[in-house]
Amino acid sequence: MKIGKKEKRGDLYKAILQLQNEEECYEFFQDLCTVAELRSMEQRFEVASLLDDGMIYNDILERTGASSATISRVNRSLNYGTGAYNRLFARMKKERS
Repeated sequence: MKIGKKEKRGDLYKAILQLQNEEECYEFFQDLCTVAELRSMEQRFEVASLLDDGMIYNDILERTGASSATISRVNRSLNYGTGAYNRLFARMKKERS
């Protein structure tokens, strides 16, 4: 599988699957990413969640501070991406019920 134009290495993804709880995940990503990178990923995930819930762009922009370009990019991933967001949201909803 490729990410961008390069072949992906599976080691990072295999390592993530070894994390056993939310605290380990949080600590790993703190070590792996800068604060700005984490905030950006958290913001994109929140935007995806709000879009999945049916919230409109202007409300998401106001609530998250995300740019319209970010919201549009995330929306494109939700609608035309790999389906990973949708699988994850379905699992999270199932877990809550």
